[in-house]
Amino acid sequence: MAHRRSAGSSPGEEREDMGEASVLGEYFVIHALENGVQVIGLTRGPETKFHHAEKLDKGEVMLAQFTEHTSAMKIRGKAILYTKHGIIRTHDDG
Repeated sequence: MAHRRSAGSSPGEEREDMGEASVLGEYFVIHALENGVQVIGLTRGPETKFHHAEKLDKGEVMLAQFTEHTSAMKIRGKAILYTKHGIIRTHDDG
């Protein structure tokens, strides 16, 4: 498997070049619109597993990041997600 240094990485820090380097380190913001919004981190690899969970109350904001261990997030409850791709609402106001 080919290795390369990604932009912004320090000398000696290498990542596998599988197209995933573009999402590693990407940040997004979760703004809870109700009490009890759940943020669940899912693992990377051959078997996806839950590895971390947080509960947010109304008005709380969480800054999250994709890493070599976290490949996906599951959000339960009313929240607004702010990403480089745009704003995503977990609910429908209409």
